[in-house]
Amino acid sequence: MINAKESVEGSAPAPRILNIGGGAPNITSLIGRHVSKLTGYAPALPTPFNIEGNIDVPAFEHLCDLQLAHGATALIVCGTTGEAPTLTSEEHRLLIQIATVQTRGRIPVIAGAGANATAHAIKLSRDAEAAGADAVLSVVPYYNKPMQAGLYAHFRSIAESTGLPIILYDVPARTACCLSDHTVARLAELPRIIGLKDAAGDATRPARLRPLVGTNFRLLCGEDTLALPYMAQGGDGCISVTSNVAPGLCRSMYLAWKRGQSVRARRLERPIAELTAVLFRETNPVPLKQALASLGLMTPAVRLPLVRLSEPHRIELSEVLFRLCHEHAEQMIGSTEAGPVNRRLAVGQ
Repeated sequence: MINAKESVEGSAPAPRILNIGGGAPNITSLIGRHVSKLTGYAPALPTPFNIEGNIDVPAFEHLCDLQLAHGATALIVCGTTGEAPTLTSEEHRLLIQIATVQTRGRIPVIAGAGANATAHAIKLSRDAEAAGADAVLSVVPYYNKPMQAGLYAHFRSIAESTGLPIILYDVPARTACCLSDHTVARLAELPRIIGLKDAAGDATRPARLRPLVGTNFRLLCGEDTLALPYMAQGGDGCISVTSNVAPGLCRSMYLAWKRGQSVRARRLERPIAELTAVLFRETNPVPLKQALASLGLMTPAVRLPLVRLSEPHRIELSEVLFRLCHEHAEQMIGSTEAGPVNRRLAVGQ
């Protein structure tokens, strides 16, 4: 276990640096190789808050441990699902250090480090490296809508500023700007840029990108609704919201597909799709946090401008969770049979 004071003061292990092509440093760690070969399901973790609105350290530690036990291939922290825009620099560092300590090098910790100002994105990337992250997830700049030449220059500047591998994050619905296939291919030539979290909504994109980026470049679906068709088109895995709640179902579907068991994979896709639908009734991570609260794992608290899940959607979510926890109990992250303490968490008391 790690407490907030210890982690902020630097008790986490030193950064594990990957050399992915020329230049110093020339240390290739085991965990670095894991990042560069990332496959399967990696949860984008939410940030638990206590009733005072601060990070709930024990809840986050427990969440990391549960995901490890359920076979997560990486942990993504301080991303959109982690409410990164509302986190202070100290909170970013704390969450990365907690995840690093809990994983103990068994799986990579990938830290969100994107911003729409290149200098800020560089600072976040360097801070993530100092805190012990194994890679960074860098989002397309939002709001200012740069041209493709600007996007290339932005990500190249970040790549030249850090020793960590970088996974690009293309999510036009949130950024009002997208990475073209041509720009992704150009960026893939840079040694430190190792993959793409693709939330552009096109399940056929891996088939177009793979000849342009090569077999080693990681193509990771960023939308749970498209995970299986995306992998069928040549994707390597999924950075997922739904696997926070049903990690066993998601992992089983992925393994079934990899083993050629397409009928089983599609059968498993049905309950995953049902859960995904209710997890996105309102803005992520609002329904996700309510779901995890119902399972006794954290409070449903979010920071403004997000607000709690509306009552009709809360009822719908509870019904789906109750059914899935009974039909697929061992593949869910927790149980709806919450005790008294956990029921108080679920209603935010």
